[in-house]
Amino acid sequence: MRLAALAVSVSAVALAAACGAGEPAQTPASGQNPAVETRPPNGAGQQPAFAGQTRAPAVRTDAALAHTVVASGLEEPWGLALLPDGRWLVTERPGRLRIVTAEGAVGEPVAGLPRVDARGQGGLLDVVVGPTFARDRLIYWSYSEPREGGNATSVARGRLSDDGARVEAVQVIFRALPAYDGGAHFGSSLAFDGAGHLFITLGDRSDAPMRPQAQDLGSHMGKTIRINADGSVPSDNPFVGREGARPEIWSLGHRNVQGVAISGDRVWTVEHGTRGGDEINLDRAGINYGWPIIAYGVEYRGGPINEGITAREGLEQPVYYWDPVIAPGGMTVYDGAMFPDWRGDLLVAALKEKHVARLVLEGDRVVGEERLLTDLGERVRDIAVAADGAVWVITDETNGKLVRLAAR
Repeated sequence: MRLAALAVSVSAVALAAACGAGEPAQTPASGQNPAVETRPPNGAGQQPAFAGQTRAPAVRTDAALAHTVVASGLEEPWGLALLPDGRWLVTERPGRLRIVTAEGAVGEPVAGLPRVDARGQGGLLDVVVGPTFARDRLIYWSYSEPREGGNATSVARGRLSDDGARVEAVQVIFRALPAYDGGAHFGSSLAFDGAGHLFITLGDRSDAPMRPQAQDLGSHMGKTIRINADGSVPSDNPFVGREGARPEIWSLGHRNVQGVAISGDRVWTVEHGTRGGDEINLDRAGINYGWPIIAYGVEYRGGPINEGITAREGLEQPVYYWDPVIAPGGMTVYDGAMFPDWRGDLLVAALKEKHVARLVLEGDRVVGEERLLTDLGERVRDIAVAADGAVWVITDETNGKLVRLAAR
C-alpha cells in the first residue's frame, strides 16, 4: 500500500457536452437549460410519467472546485464511512476493512471480520459507524456470506478495538433469505435513521429465475430492509404480522439498490437498471416500486423488459431515472458548510459514467443535474461528506483511490 502523491487537479465543472444522435426523452421547458444527458435513450418511445422525471436541466456550481487524490493502492474499495476522529473506514471487496487517515496513511487490514464470498459482485460491501459509537464503538458492515446452497447478503456488527486493529464480539444481525448460488445483485448499502433503525438495501440476484422474488414478500430479494440496531424487527414495520411476509421488509419491487441516504424522515435509495432505468426512489414503508413488472429502459440483450410497460396502477414511479444509465453506486444527501448552495442536494456516485451526479431537489422532485469529478476518469463507488463539508469518494478500481473534492 502506498501513499499517493497529493497532486491536485482542477475539476471540470463545465456542463458536459457529450454528443448523441436522436431526440432526448423530454425537451427542456422554455427558459430552462438543456439537460446534461444528450445521448438517445435506450427505451425508444418511452415517456416519463411527469415533467422532470428524467433529463433534468443542467446546473453549474459557481465555486471553483479541485480534487486531491489522498490515497491509492486500494483493491476494489466498496464502502466508505467517517469515524468521529476524521479517519475513514474503507472496505475492499475481496474482504478487507482498512482505516485511512485524512492525510492518506493506509492501515493494515482490520482483523476479526467473517469470511466473505468474493466472486462476481460479491464480497465485503458497505460499512457504517453505529449511532452509539461514542459509547460502544460499534460498526456495522454488509457482505456476501457463503451459505449452504450458495450465498446471500448478511449484515454484522462488532466493536472496533481502541487501537483500530480488530473488531471484537462480532454478531451477524441479519441474513437475507433465501440463499442462491450466484455472483450478482447483492445490494447492499447501509444507513441509520435518527431513531436508530438500520436500513439495508438488497438486490434481486439478477438471474431470470430470481427476478420474481422482488415481488414476493416471502423473500428478502429485491427489498429494502429496516431493523433495529441489534437485529430485532421494529413493531411498526409495514408487513409485521402479515402471513407469509418477512417482517424485516420495508419496501419491495427493487432491482439492485446500492445506495441509501437518509435526511430527516426521508429515505432515498438509488438502484441499477438494465440498459436504461437507473432509479432514484423516495423509499417509503410498504410501497411497491415495480421491478420487474414496470421499468424504464430495455433488456441488456435488447427488447422489452417483461411486458415493456413503464407504469401500472398501484406501483410507484421513481422520483428520477437515467436512460442511458450512469450505473449508480453510493449516495449521500449533502449537509456540509463548504458548499451552501448544495445543501439538501443528492450526490450520487456513478460507476459506468465515472462522475458524481449532483441532483438539485425542490421538495421531492429533481430540478437540476450536474456532473462533478468528470476529470478523475475512474469509476466512483461511494461518497461521503467530511466535517468541513468537503466531499470524499472512493473509486472502484484494482488500484482504487480515496479522493477529496473541495472548493479551491
